[in-house]
Amino acid sequence: MSNLTLALDAMGGDFGPQITVPASMQALLRYPQLKITLFGDKQQIQRYLTPEFSPHPRLKLVHCEQVVTMSDKPLIAIRKRRDSSMRKAIDMVQQGQADACVSAGNTGVLMAMAKLILKTLPGIDRPALVALLPSVNNKPVYMLDLGANVSCDSEALFQFAVMGSVLANTVNGIKSPRISLLNIGEEDIKGNDVVRQTADLLKNSSVINYQGFIEGHQIFDGNTDVIVCDGFVGNISLKTTEGVANLMLEHIKQLTNKNVFTRIIGLLVKPFLKNAFCKMKPDQYNGASLLGLRAIVVKSHGNADEKAFLNAIKQAVIEVEQQVPQRIQSRLESVLLEKIC
Repeated sequence: MSNLTLALDAMGGDFGPQITVPASMQALLRYPQLKITLFGDKQQIQRYLTPEFSPHPRLKLVHCEQVVTMSDKPLIAIRKRRDSSMRKAIDMVQQGQADACVSAGNTGVLMAMAKLILKTLPGIDRPALVALLPSVNNKPVYMLDLGANVSCDSEALFQFAVMGSVLANTVNGIKSPRISLLNIGEEDIKGNDVVRQTADLLKNSSVINYQGFIEGHQIFDGNTDVIVCDGFVGNISLKTTEGVANLMLEHIKQLTNKNVFTRIIGLLVKPFLKNAFCKMKPDQYNGASLLGLRAIVVKSHGNADEKAFLNAIKQAVIEVEQQVPQRIQSRLESVLLEKIC
């Protein structure tokens, strides 16, 4: 890996430096050519640095007086949080001093700031939040949008399909990623006007391997590579899945604690069941990308632990190495040429 620099919002998420700083140190150990700049309260950051990283030639600290809170509104944060750790991290990418930004902070603010400062690629109207989901056959499945855009028209959903296809191709090496639209049924007549119009656009595109509609129960069956939907549907699907996984884990806990006999059985089978249901939780596949920007921004789950935040850093490293924005732009040019012809 050639020299690579990441700008990290150290204050974002539910735990801030308690998670982001140890994860950053682990990343520096894993990637010898990686440089990290941590933005945030220097005093808090230094509290979690081990002696070997204080100081460290590949780790830089930049003090910020402000923090974007989870309750901040995007427009207010853009105007009044110019010295925040999130804003400064994005600014560093915009200035060409960092290759990507990683934050576990407020999703709405991150989306708004990134779009304003970094701009979208030509041909992209809106960035989309995309993440990797588990599947029954352990094959990677991407889903977008997961909450960045509550409502979308057919052109925006078509753009999401193009971006998701490029991501699956470049990061996972899938030659011709299968694209599916999330709908309330598999038949062509099902769904609202926007979904059906998007289906027509995808069917008529030679650069997209469109498979058709899928329903909610098919999200994890591994029979598609990219699932496209608007942010409202995507976010609810993701959070519902997380809730079901937590519910099942709680049921397992209650069942195995009923009496001595169930406790004994629980000691034997609980680890296996817990591991299976933990794999269902989307936050185990941490690192959602804001696709469609001119630079790379990765959103970590707000309550991510050290391992999960490290996965978000890993996702940023992979996207920089694979030049994902540039490849999306190249694919969009092919789509535009196809439309003109």
